[in-house]
Amino acid sequence: MVMRLVARDLAFGYRHHRVGEGFDLAVTTGEVLCLLGPNGCGKTTLFKTLLGLLPRHAGHIELAGQELAQLQRAQIARCLAYVPQAHESVFAYSVQDMVVMGRSAHRGLFAGPTASDYARALAALEELGIAALAARDYTRLSGGQRQLVLIARALAQDTPLIVMDEPTASLDFGNQLLVLDQVERLARRGLGIVLSTHNPDHALRCATQVLLMKNGRLLASGAPESALTEQTLKHVYDVDVRVERLADGQRVCVARNAGTST
Repeated sequence: MVMRLVARDLAFGYRHHRVGEGFDLAVTTGEVLCLLGPNGCGKTTLFKTLLGLLPRHAGHIELAGQELAQLQRAQIARCLAYVPQAHESVFAYSVQDMVVMGRSAHRGLFAGPTASDYARALAALEELGIAALAARDYTRLSGGQRQLVLIARALAQDTPLIVMDEPTASLDFGNQLLVLDQVERLARRGLGIVLSTHNPDHALRCATQVLLMKNGRLLASGAPESALTEQTLKHVYDVDVRVERLADGQRVCVARNAGTST
């Protein structure tokens, strides 16, 4: 199923506080849109607006060709899954029960999970290599394990588009690579992914397009090769970096040592 999430001249924020404005973006199934920016620049607020959790201040958001504000929550949940930053649950749900919650968009309001819902949840855990955690108490997991469970919950939701808010933030190096591998695999499978990260190397690895923002403003957008330059990264993060190409063709960001000539 081909599906598209589009925002035009979007302004967003909270009731008495505008966080950002002037945003244009579009992601289609099979693409990976990566959002980069420093802490506090409005990435999470933008994502909550794209998901319909916060009302837009101005502009338009379209999902599957329809105005987002005109869609019911159940309609949005069948098109768009959300992976928040890892959190601690108040209730001691099992890991499998947490993942089964992703199936609620496919059931009636008062219907309980079915055997096929539990099977789909287990399959999602297996995709991420954490099926052994299925019976564990979610509240007793490490931050990295909780993040992987939240990604599994989004996979179990079976939507064509997934929004991931810093999905690698609490993961060790190995699990960061695992998540990036999954992002690339899901895009090849035809899903559309919108994710935020602080690491431009992640965008260089898996993104088909990037947006760079600072202080609620869009500073650059486009393909990673054209948008992630030394100049734009310095503007966004206020640090000097070099963008280098490795022998295998991969581009990476390297800190520029003090005193290094430009």
